[in-house]
Amino acid sequence: MTDLSPESGSVQPLRVNGERLISRLDELGAIGAIEGTIGCARLALTDDDKAGRDLVRTWMDELGLDITVDGIGNVIATMPGFDHGIAPVMTGSHIDTVATGGRYDGNLGVLAGLEVIETVMTARLDLPRPLAVGWFTDEEGARFAPDMLGSLVYVGGLALEEALTITDRDGLSVGGELERIGYLGSAPIPGAVPHAFVELHIEQGPILEDEGIQLGAVEAVQGISWTELTIIGQSCHAGTTPMRLRRDPGVVAARINVFVRELAERFGGAQVATCGVVSHVPNLVNVVPSKVTMTVDLRNTDDATLEAAEAEFHAFVADAAAAEGVTVTARSLARFASVEFDDRVAEMIEAAAAERGHSIRRMCSGAGHDAQMFARICPTAMIFTPSVNGISHNVTEYTEPADIEAGANVLLDVMLRLAASDLS
Repeated sequence: MTDLSPESGSVQPLRVNGERLISRLDELGAIGAIEGTIGCARLALTDDDKAGRDLVRTWMDELGLDITVDGIGNVIATMPGFDHGIAPVMTGSHIDTVATGGRYDGNLGVLAGLEVIETVMTARLDLPRPLAVGWFTDEEGARFAPDMLGSLVYVGGLALEEALTITDRDGLSVGGELERIGYLGSAPIPGAVPHAFVELHIEQGPILEDEGIQLGAVEAVQGISWTELTIIGQSCHAGTTPMRLRRDPGVVAARINVFVRELAERFGGAQVATCGVVSHVPNLVNVVPSKVTMTVDLRNTDDATLEAAEAEFHAFVADAAAAEGVTVTARSLARFASVEFDDRVAEMIEAAAAERGHSIRRMCSGAGHDAQMFARICPTAMIFTPSVNGISHNVTEYTEPADIEAGANVLLDVMLRLAASDLS
């Protein structure tokens, strides 16, 4: 074998096959394709998710990788030929999408990791420890809450038994759906601790493109608070019931929506707030609703500020409900504290990008990622590539091929450096 690691002094750095990576992204993106768009929909543990899993697993099998499937359906593929006691350098992400998703969110991190491993194996590099790539179940949380479910269970943050009982809106359970699609595995949970974890992901926002910078070295992830509110009032005729006699949950939902927007603007800085779901029952034009179910998503990089925003939000909900004479039940769907990544890994990302001639900046992620779960158990950081127009979770989501290849090559360099590094 030939040592082509970044420390070896070889004249030409090793490079991934960008065309192969783009081709695989397109092939995976065709599963669950949304007609007339470049987007796709593969909600976790659906038939389309199974088809996507089967395709990626076929590529892993063709490389002869050692593949495991654990009890929450996470799939990890590791380079063969190493002692099983040697912790790998791991990368990966997810291949499930939101209902109106794109072909890059999550998928890039998995397929770029596979491309890195194929590049290294083809070059017959001597490495002191193996490389591994995985995908993690239900990262989006679009079907089963919370998001990052598979990686949360992998690192021991949620008991497997509890996770398997989580249900979707139709009452179908995680465990039942995993068994149905053939991905209820037997590998132990919590999973083995990697030597390090690094995730390549599209930014999903506008900062890199706006500043004309090619890559981001992600050093932190902001905290996330998801709450579901069920507001119960009194259904009545829209034409015959005087306004003074109404108990309208729709009015309360509207006031909450406006309040959280104003709260985010008042707090400023990194504070954001979104009401993503507002569902009325019976949802008729001439009937005052009896019930509204809605969600509120609050995020901030500072945990104390996020807690203050949560307190104001819950106090407003209580006051608005009392004023209208309705009842409100609140259920936490997800609550993750902000995460700081390992500065040593972030520095490797910056150095590798600079050596490749790419501009790069340190940044915080506004979205949640599997990497933030791995930060609990091993040195971790992320690489961002730009998103055109800052768009993600949308069928128009797109990242330029040159940026995809640049990010994958930096991922290659960083994984090789991590494999040769003592991070104890």
